[in-house]
Amino acid sequence: MTIRWGIVTSGKITHDFVNAVNSYPKKGDQVIAAVAARNKLRAEEFAKLHKIAKVYDSYEDMAKGNEIDVAYIGALNPDHYRLSKMFLECGKHVLCEKPLCLNYKETESLISIARKKKLFLMEAIWSRFNPLYISLEKEIQSNNLGDLQFVEVNFGVLIADVDRLSKKELGGGAVLDIGIYALQFAQFIFKDEPIKTTAVGELNDDGVDLIDTIVLEYKGGRRAVINLHTKAKLWNKATVVGSKGRATIEEPFHFPLTLTHVNGKQENITLHSSNHEYNFENSAGLVYEAIEAARCIKAGLIESPRLTHQDTLILAKLRDIVRKQVGVNFDVD
Repeated sequence: MTIRWGIVTSGKITHDFVNAVNSYPKKGDQVIAAVAARNKLRAEEFAKLHKIAKVYDSYEDMAKGNEIDVAYIGALNPDHYRLSKMFLECGKHVLCEKPLCLNYKETESLISIARKKKLFLMEAIWSRFNPLYISLEKEIQSNNLGDLQFVEVNFGVLIADVDRLSKKELGGGAVLDIGIYALQFAQFIFKDEPIKTTAVGELNDDGVDLIDTIVLEYKGGRRAVINLHTKAKLWNKATVVGSKGRATIEEPFHFPLTLTHVNGKQENITLHSSNHEYNFENSAGLVYEAIEAARCIKAGLIESPRLTHQDTLILAKLRDIVRKQVGVNFDVD
C-alpha cells in the first residue's frame, strides 16, 4: 500500500517537508502525489522543482479528488481549521502544521470529525518523532533519572518582526509559534495535565505576545518553567531533572541533533542529505513525522500513540490559558 501525499500550499514549510520526504532513502512506500496552492503558477513551479505529478486548481479539487490519501497542510494558522475540516469531510487523512487550530474549541471539533470519519489526524509536532526524544523517553522509563521533578525550556529567536508571528490576523504570537514546542516538551516529560498554569508576557501593538514566561505546576510538586522570546536569542535547550540527575536536549531542542544523558555522555544523530536547500534548521527531520503518519494510516490508526488526540487537546487548552492570561484574543475565541 503506497501512501499518497497531497501538499496544501507551496510555502517554506511545505518545501521543507517535501524535500525531507523525497530525499530520504528509507521513506518506504509513500509518495508526494499532488500539490495545490492559492496561486496555481506557484503550485506549478513547486511541482516542477519537486517532481510532483499532479497540480490541482484548488484545495477543494484536491480534497474531492482521488489522487491522494493524506493531506499535509502547511497553510497559515487561521486556515488550519477550515482546510483540515474540508479534507477530513472529503475522506482524507490529515497531518496539519502546528498549531492544529487557533483554540481548544476548533481543535476539539476537528478531532471529533476525525473520530467520526475514522480518519487519521495529527498535529505536526515533529519533535516527538526525533530519535533523541525516543532515546530520552527510554532513559526515563529505565528510571535512570529517578523521580522526575523539574523541567526547564528556553526558546528565543529573533522573529518579532516576521508577519506570521507579529500579526493577529495571521494567528500570530510567541505561544502559538514557538511556545508549542516548549509546552509539548513539558507534556512529553510529565504526561498528565498541569493543575495550575501561570503566565506573564509582553504584547506588541497588534495585540499578540512577543515574550512569555510560563510556569506549569503538576501533582506531586513537579514544575516546568518555560521562557519564550522573539526579540532575543536564548540558549534553546530543554532540561529534565530527576532525583538521580539531569538530562538535556541540546540546542535546538525542538529538533535536536544531540542529547546529553544523565551520565554526561552525549548521543548524536545525523540527518540525511537532501536534494534542495532548506528554509528552517534541521528540516530534514520532518521526514520522521511523515513516516509515523504513514505507519499509522497503514495500521488503521486515527491517532499516533506518540502524539495522541488527548495530547493535542491538552496543548490547545494550555495555549488558550496562556493567551488569556497575557491578553491575546482572537476573533474565533
